[in-house]
Amino acid sequence: MGVKADRWIKKMALEQRMIEPFEEKQMRDNVISFGVSSYGYDLRVSDEFKIFTNINTTIIDPKNFDPAALVDLKGDVCIIPPNSFVLGRSVEYFRIPENVITVCVGKSTYARCGIITNVTPFEPGWEGFVTLEISNTTPVPAKIYANEGIAQVLFFEGDEPCEVSYATKKGKYQAQTGVTLPKI
Repeated sequence: MGVKADRWIKKMALEQRMIEPFEEKQMRDNVISFGVSSYGYDLRVSDEFKIFTNINTTIIDPKNFDPAALVDLKGDVCIIPPNSFVLGRSVEYFRIPENVITVCVGKSTYARCGIITNVTPFEPGWEGFVTLEISNTTPVPAKIYANEGIAQVLFFEGDEPCEVSYATKKGKYQAQTGVTLPKI
C-alpha cells in the first residue's frame, strides 16, 4: 500500500463503500475493540448465530449439509458449549476491490480464552456479509458478545486487478446476506 494502511482503508471504505457500516476509529471503551486498526479493520459479529448441536445425531457432510445440525439464536450474547462450534456473521458488509485480497484472523482477547475464529480469505471482487466460524476449544462454556469485535481483516493490495475475480467466476458465496451454510 502506497499510503499509510489506516488512511488507505478509510479512503477505500468511504470512496468505494468497501466496508459498511464503517468505524473510522478503533472503538475500545468497555467493548472488545472494533473499527480501523493499524493495518486492518476489526470486524464485529452480529446477533445472529447458528449453534452446532447433536440432538438429531447428524453427521456433518460439506457436500450434503443438514441444517438440522444447527440451532438458530438471535441475541446480545451467544454461549458456545464446551468443545463446540457456532457460525455467525459480520455486522459489516464488505465489497473487496479486484486488486485486493484479505486474510482474516481472530482477535487475541478471544484467542486467550480458547475461542478461535476462522474465516477464509475475502477474494478480489467478493462482496457480502462475512460468515464467521467460531470454535470454543475449552472444556467449559464460552461467551461471545454480539456487536463487538471478533476478528481482524488484513488487506493486501496488488499492483493491478486480478484476471478472474470472485464476481467474474460467479462464486457461490457472492453477496451472501446472512449466516451462510456450506455449498458445493
